[in-house]
Amino acid sequence: MRGLGKLVAGLPRGVRRAIVIAVISLLGVVLPAGALLAAGQAAKPAFTIQVSPASQSVVRGSAASYTITVSSQNGFAGPVALTAGSLPAAATAGFAPSSIALTSGSTTTSTLTVTTTSSTPAGANDLQIVGTSGKTTSSATAGLTVNTPLSGSLALASTPASLSLAAGSSGVYDLGLTRTNLTGPVGFTVAGLPPGVTAVFAPASTSGSTSSLQLSVDPSAKATTATLAIGASGQDATGATRSASASVQLAILSSPKAFTLAGTITPGIAPGVTQPVGLSISNPNNQALSVTNLSVTLTGVTRTATAVAKNLPCTVADFAVAQYSGPYPQTVAAGGTASLASLGVPTSQWPKITMLDTAANQDGCKGATLQLAYSGSGGN
Repeated sequence: MRGLGKLVAGLPRGVRRAIVIAVISLLGVVLPAGALLAAGQAAKPAFTIQVSPASQSVVRGSAASYTITVSSQNGFAGPVALTAGSLPAAATAGFAPSSIALTSGSTTTSTLTVTTTSSTPAGANDLQIVGTSGKTTSSATAGLTVNTPLSGSLALASTPASLSLAAGSSGVYDLGLTRTNLTGPVGFTVAGLPPGVTAVFAPASTSGSTSSLQLSVDPSAKATTATLAIGASGQDATGATRSASASVQLAILSSPKAFTLAGTITPGIAPGVTQPVGLSISNPNNQALSVTNLSVTLTGVTRTATAVAKNLPCTVADFAVAQYSGPYPQTVAAGGTASLASLGVPTSQWPKITMLDTAANQDGCKGATLQLAYSGSGGN
């Protein structure tokens, strides 16, 4: 270096100046590289937050759920508290769990449920999900669109459209509901019943799509005809009452003919399974019988001894009955017996028994015996 200094000193002043500038520039290149090497350190422990789905759309008054995934980064370990912000008005948020514990390299999830109310304004919102552990934080955004509920509608249908009942007998109308944006309970009413006729809905209120109107005629009831107005009503998601109606005909016969009914259920009934009921009609009269009504009612269930011993329940509520939907009248020869099959009625129009598939334990219904009552009306 001393030799280099002497060499430089012997050069002209302008040359010496250029060499000094070049050396300074070289040092200016070398020093930052050294500074970068000195600043190289390990990344700080942290965690990340992800949300799935990224956005949701709900009707005002309902809830939306998100999966929150929290992952350890760079060896982070410790508890992370979760909070949600930027919620729409009149809405609440809850995490399950609200605090999670991470170990180095681990990933844990929580469920965020945002519940809106009828007062929550419609519109798009960006929810802020924040995780905090001491001075370490991380956040993510999720979309939530709140929509105004749609108005609902209700329609009601009855099968059959008319019944002819003898005094002292009973009959059933099957009721079917068609719902649009209406999921709550629907209640039923009936008007126009003639004297001596009583009515029971089974069930009287339902969140499903079926019910039945069961009529019983007093033995002293007089012959008459009537138009019955069956009504159904319930509230839709907007809180408005929606109604529907159906008109059916009822005739009380003055001179009914005596006959007997018997039925058989096809074996193999189980949860979610529907089996037809085969009816046979015996006419003891010396004249042909014109049958104008056939009805089936489930009156009881007898459990097996094993089910009783284990206290396993099974009731009529585990089953549903669909009534005969074939044509009337059906004629049975004098002194003869006829089945629905021999009368040419297709199986699809026979009465049916369905075992409902419910969330409850239905083991008590295995091997159970169903008690069915049959009724009908007929004349010459």
